[in-house]
Amino acid sequence: MASGTTGSDGEGKSDVVRTQPGRTSPVGARGPISAAVLELATAGPPGTGRLVAPPGPFTDPWGEDHQLALHLCYELHDRGLPGVRPEWEWDPELLRLRGQLEESFLAAVRAEVPSPPPLREALERLLVEAPEGTGPSHFLLAEGERGHAREYLVHRSIYHLKEADPQLWVLPRIHGPAQASLMTIAYDEYGAGRPDRAHTLLFARMMAAFGLDPGYGHCLDLVPAPTLAVVNLMTLFGLHRALRGAAVGQFAVIEITSSPGSARLAKALERLGGGPDGTLFYREHVEADAVHEQLVRRGVIEELIATEPELEQDIAFGIAAAEMVDARFGEHLLGRWHAGRTSLRSALADEPV
Repeated sequence: MASGTTGSDGEGKSDVVRTQPGRTSPVGARGPISAAVLELATAGPPGTGRLVAPPGPFTDPWGEDHQLALHLCYELHDRGLPGVRPEWEWDPELLRLRGQLEESFLAAVRAEVPSPPPLREALERLLVEAPEGTGPSHFLLAEGERGHAREYLVHRSIYHLKEADPQLWVLPRIHGPAQASLMTIAYDEYGAGRPDRAHTLLFARMMAAFGLDPGYGHCLDLVPAPTLAVVNLMTLFGLHRALRGAAVGQFAVIEITSSPGSARLAKALERLGGGPDGTLFYREHVEADAVHEQLVRRGVIEELIATEPELEQDIAFGIAAAEMVDARFGEHLLGRWHAGRTSLRSALADEPV
């Protein structure tokens, strides 16, 4: 993720697009579990409603219903849900349901990465890109159309309109030099003291440049389970002290691999007519993330395992888990795009003229 001090185009614009502090559109259930979450949380104050019956068993932790239900539970710790009282964040019944959803999801993740490579090997692999890349950024650069780019931004909005919020849960759970280095990176994410350079706002400006509504949560109903799983994994790791090592590993994947992918995306979006606002977010990440890569490896990971060596395996697991959910996300996008289909749950409306 990029420093708030790099880049030049579009700096300090007075008409900067601003995201909303809370969700801008209602959310629709995708099955009995997400329906149960919504029905319970919208019943009134905590204690006025109860789960009529357990919505399980949780047989498809990668499915639409499970991932949306977990995402909704997590949003209660973040910006909340429309019509839902803030007190529901700590309702025991809802927390118990969230815990069951998390347990099932984490078990599915561990089943996909039962034996992650040693940490040193995992970090070295992150530093090397395959000569023939096949991910979404490669597709968008080589053959993507503007419609593909707009879909990609919708997917990524679920994370980038909150940026590093999911990872910041780990800050009070690590200490010393590792905490200071992580805070240095996070400071850049939120604009390095310049609110107009906060990455959430840069991403919102990019969405607007492509004719998309940048309101927080506006696109939630459009994105499928593989998109939600990427963000849910971040929040799952960040919210649990026992998973703080995995949270650091997931964060490392973003910081170490971001720069080359961002360079491709900036070129792709420029080719597709993005203009200054439509490319600044990714141009910000190209140079600064090369610095962040060093910080996260040496300042965060090396310092953390120097004081808590028992976290080394957890960090390696976090790296492997993040790579796995990212790969599932990429496979979904490319599978749909190569088949000539939308990668979203429903096609986007035509771009405004």
